[in-house]
Amino acid sequence: MKWLFVLLLALIIFGGAAWFGYNTFVKEEIEVQKEQRGEVTPPPVVDVSLPEFEAAVKLRQDGKLAETRNALLAFIQKYPAGKHLDEARDLLGEVNSQILLSRYPSPEKIEYIVKSGDVLAKIARKLKTTPEMIMRMNNMSGTMLRIGDRLLISNPDFSMVIHRKSNLVVLLNRGGFFKQYHIREAKLTPKQPPKITTKIAETMAWKGGQRVGLGSKDYLASTKWIRLAGAAGYTLYSVPDSTHPNLEQPAPPTGLGLAATDLEELSTLVNNRTPVTIID
Repeated sequence: MKWLFVLLLALIIFGGAAWFGYNTFVKEEIEVQKEQRGEVTPPPVVDVSLPEFEAAVKLRQDGKLAETRNALLAFIQKYPAGKHLDEARDLLGEVNSQILLSRYPSPEKIEYIVKSGDVLAKIARKLKTTPEMIMRMNNMSGTMLRIGDRLLISNPDFSMVIHRKSNLVVLLNRGGFFKQYHIREAKLTPKQPPKITTKIAETMAWKGGQRVGLGSKDYLASTKWIRLAGAAGYTLYSVPDSTHPNLEQPAPPTGLGLAATDLEELSTLVNNRTPVTIID
């Protein structure tokens, strides 16, 4: 039995020494070689911003739009290069437009009571907004007004920045982020200047191959375009999406295509005074 005990003791001693040597020298050397070859799997990165982003999403689901907006603004400021930045900007844009283009109460809106002689275009000019925005904000299906109607009005000061490389149209309100729209297709001429400063020339509505005006019965169902001034080939045009799967109006030969729903909204928010900057 002594020889068995000696054998077990030897195995324990030499086995322990071998294990220690492997972990101390061999394993470390293997890990160094893997790291040099780029084969080491990096440890998982903890997403510290996720709980705050999920909290903002929950506020949106609960219908707390003002609180959602504040939470997302704080999130973007706190995590300017965070993993969920683009998602946060997309969500903030949706919330901003939902607040603006509805009767949801917010400090930037005023109430206007329709008086004798008022028409939609006159009210829009007086209060520095657009007829389309008044219609969307007050859920109007036409331009008809009645004396005593109570309209919610807002007069944001929008500007637009088109980012060609990232395929984004970013709408700013008084210099601050309002919403970003994703460009679905780009048909531009080669050798574009690095920066173009221009403005919107006109918003257009098409139905049955013809231009239609705001007061037309076909306006709400029309296809929207936005043409830029002094920037050849820059027309923002509608492309089909899930809400508008079939568009009658063919796309122009050059321009930038946005989802029809996005362009419908964007054409409501801007006018021929809206400045536009185009950059790479």
